[in-house]
Order: sequence, then structure tokens, then C-alpha cells
Amino acid sequence: MFDKAALNITRGATLLVDLMEHFDRVGDLSKQIYEVEQEGDMLTHDIMKKLNKTFITPIDREDLYALASRLDDIIDLIWAAVDRMTVFKIKESTKEAISMSKDLLMTTEVIHKTIQKLKEKNYAHVQEFCIEINRLENMIDRDFRDALGRLFEEVKDPIFIIKWKEVYELLEDASDRCEDVANILEAIVLKNA
Repeated sequence: MFDKAALNITRGATLLVDLMEHFDRVGDLSKQIYEVEQEGDMLTHDIMKKLNKTFITPIDREDLYALASRLDDIIDLIWAAVDRMTVFKIKESTKEAISMSKDLLMTTEVIHKTIQKLKEKNYAHVQEFCIEINRLENMIDRDFRDALGRLFEEVKDPIFIIKWKEVYELLEDASDRCEDVANILEAIVLKNA
């Protein structure tokens, strides 16, 4: 179930990159991302139901709950960024948004691989992938700071600044949730190795 949830997040991040690179398709792609977010909600509900019905879990119940919640947060924040772009009627993407989206996609792909390794009980690879998730999150943090710096230095339109600042923050928040997932996965490995 976690594998499906992670794959769903990667699908959403892939659509996000496509949207940022092909902004003329924002309407169609935002609808698809919304559907992915809704699928993520259903997967999270299914995980929670299964958790509540299972007497003994292979991993601590609170870790499974935290993992499911943080995975859902990632796709929720991707959708929130896309929704803001639609609400704000943003007409074109920025190179910074494209870069952050691509880095976020790479991060979600690593999360998916990490969950597969957890399922296989390949704990050494889980830890390696968690380090990679943290590295990518740091890269997105730098992208975010650089994007804000350029926004305030190069753009004179305050409305444009407000709109993109919020979108950048949501993308950076999604990357923070990826780091949270890595921390939860590392804790699971420490408890079960």
C-alpha cells in the first residue's frame, strides 16, 4: 500500500514538471494533478483503515501512521502549489519553478525506491536512499532561497512577487515533507534492523 502511495506521489510530481514546462496545458494538467491528489487521499484512508484493523503490525503502528500522513502531505502540497497557480491566474512558469519541480520529482522517485527497499527489508539501501533524499531536500532549499532572492531583486511587480513567493513556498514545503519521510524511514530502520 505504501508502494502505491509513493508511486502516486511520483506520478503527481511528474505531472507537476510537465505543467511547469508546458504551461499552456495548465488547465488539463492541474485537473490530472487534482485526480492524483484525490487518489492519494484514498490510498491514505485505505492505509489507515488497514492499520486500525490489524492487531499486530510488522512495523510500529505510530511509524506507519506518520509515514502515511507525511506521504499524503507531499501530494497535498504539490496540489496546493498547482491550485494557487490556477487561482492566481499565473500565465507562465519560471525557470526556478521548473528547477524546483524537477528536483522534487527526483526526490519522490528516491522515496519510491526507498519504500521498495524497506519492503524488501534491505535496510542498508534504505539508509543510503534517505541520505539522498536529504541531499535533494537541501538542493531544493538552495533553489528556494535563490528563487526568492531573484524574485525580490529582479521583479518590480509586487503582485507577481506575492504570487510566486507563495508557490515557491509550497514547493519547498513539499520537499520538507520528503525529508520528514526520510526521517521516519530512518527511524523505522533503526528500530527494525
